[in-house]
Amino acid sequence: MAGLRLARAGIETLVIDKAPHVNDDFRASTFHPPTLEMLDEFGITQDLIAHGLVSPTWQIRRHESHDKAMFDLSVLEGDTRYPYRLQCEQRVLTRLADAKAQAQSNLQVRYGTELTGLTQDSSGVTVTVQTAAGVETIRARYLIAADGARSACRKLTGMTFTGETYPETTILATTAFRFEDHLPGLSNVNYIWCEQGTFSLLRLPELWRCSLYSDPDESIEQALEPQAVERKLQRIVRRDVPYEVLEIRPYRIHRRLIDDYRVGRVLFAGDAAHLTSPSGGMGMNGGIHDAVNLSDKLIAVVKQGASDDLFDLYTRQRRPVAEEEILAQSHANRTRMQKRDPVWRDAEMLRLQALIADPVTHREHLLKSSMISGLARAAAVT
Repeated sequence: MAGLRLARAGIETLVIDKAPHVNDDFRASTFHPPTLEMLDEFGITQDLIAHGLVSPTWQIRRHESHDKAMFDLSVLEGDTRYPYRLQCEQRVLTRLADAKAQAQSNLQVRYGTELTGLTQDSSGVTVTVQTAAGVETIRARYLIAADGARSACRKLTGMTFTGETYPETTILATTAFRFEDHLPGLSNVNYIWCEQGTFSLLRLPELWRCSLYSDPDESIEQALEPQAVERKLQRIVRRDVPYEVLEIRPYRIHRRLIDDYRVGRVLFAGDAAHLTSPSGGMGMNGGIHDAVNLSDKLIAVVKQGASDDLFDLYTRQRRPVAEEEILAQSHANRTRMQKRDPVWRDAEMLRLQALIADPVTHREHLLKSSMISGLARAAAVT
């Protein structure tokens, strides 16, 4: 997204990716309202909507009783053109963005190109890359380090990545089983307490993504066995035949933040700068918000002669939002769902239902959870 915005402003831009082709993994699945507005800039939003599910509600619920606190994003109609979450696979966005990039004359995208070295001076950044043809050197005025959780740029610049790795491993299981026909009042996004712990159900057009966890007496290796995943799915909806599980994938959850989004001419964005729990769907969205903010500043510096002090403003605007909005909210969401005390769950459910019943607190909560208030907060920093 950063490359598309820079190229459209007339800046010669190169995107490198060590993967051999455009990423086709599921990855994220929730697009928040302001992200949809940003993607509108390239005519991508309507294509995403055509491939996804418009989801005006999301909920926290008790599995056994079906009691729920349901948040309704339609109350944000005066705040955004898209008062809903869109449930759509991230790989749809990567394909659409790649197609736009391939059609952009001053934007090159090179796959199978891995950054292995990085130096910088007062006028630019020099990187070495490994390709199928061998080692190559590339020189540019600035480098956007958007190279993910295992960022080579972060390591090569010596930046620390402060935080923690959560103790539990999430098990993602996908199935085409129609949970919506068996669980009354289900939304497309559901965070669910059950007697055995917690799970979440996120719906996509052709399947459900189920986030499951190990039982207390299971190792992660045991929990990943097909019979263990089957047992957990049977707890959600009991059926006489086994579930058809399309994918089983474990992943660890982190809460980490880089010290500074800028090291000279190297500028960090997305997972290279911040890692968060997926609870609340803020990781991919936050990365896109970084890219839009940063590319605005690069355009001002490169095309309009603005001072590169703007990149320090980028850190001042985006890092507190990551720390106090994205990471903090995701951590609170994750902590809430890990609570097992039934008395605490009852009290929390009543609190959330009361929050929703009050139009003022309901809207305030949705402005925050939809990342609208975080963007407003960043824009206010000058």
